[in-house]
Amino acid sequence: MPSKKALIRRPSPRLTEGLVTHIEREEVDAGLAARQWEAYAEALRTHGWETVEVDPADDCPDSVFVEDAVVVHRNVALIARPGAESRRGETGGVEEAVARLGCSVNWVWEPGTLEGGDVLKIGDTLYVGRGGRTNAAGVQQLKAVFEPLGARVVAVPVSQVLHLKSAVTALPDGTVIGYPPLVDTPSLFPRFLPVPEESGAHVVLLGGGKLLMAASAPKTAELLADLGHEPVVVDISEFEKLEGCVTCLSVRLRDLYI
Repeated sequence: MPSKKALIRRPSPRLTEGLVTHIEREEVDAGLAARQWEAYAEALRTHGWETVEVDPADDCPDSVFVEDAVVVHRNVALIARPGAESRRGETGGVEEAVARLGCSVNWVWEPGTLEGGDVLKIGDTLYVGRGGRTNAAGVQQLKAVFEPLGARVVAVPVSQVLHLKSAVTALPDGTVIGYPPLVDTPSLFPRFLPVPEESGAHVVLLGGGKLLMAASAPKTAELLADLGHEPVVVDISEFEKLEGCVTCLSVRLRDLYI
């Protein structure tokens, strides 16, 4: 059977020092962030996901954004090489976690940089954001690992936001959703649905039509509910202050056959 496992990682004690690149820095409440993280993990479990905790990386402020450390397609994991040098210590624990789950492990090598938040998977198509954190060499290495497995890799420009999935994610039918002012080239996607809020562009597919979404996008939640989806809302305000969203707080392993 396909798996429903989700890698998660506790916030670092240094979370408040996390990187901010495209927004103004705001004070982060570490205690509130810890409670929000627990609620996020509980939402995954409530909807049928087994959470797998990656070993903490306490010296890495951004390590809670575990999705950036790896890309997994089927049973193959590509360990990222973050474009932000301060984040490169995050990958070791994630590598150990995916290896324990039975993945074959590959790595992005210098001069390539790649962060998992830049990779949007829709079926066997992998859209990869080419921008601040992922470079051309990283895109080529992603292709080298996953195209032999039957994947199609499509590079997408990213200039307005941190990662591709800061701008767009996809609904269960493959329709890409995004907040238009932050999407460089909507026409690259076969089906694109504009949403009215920036954080409304971020959904995690929980299964059964349920979409994990941020509480900061009520208009988008209403829109998606009208289209027949079931929003599951979590408050991640403290992580949004660090350019985080619902996608980057976990790595969903759907294709891992166990």
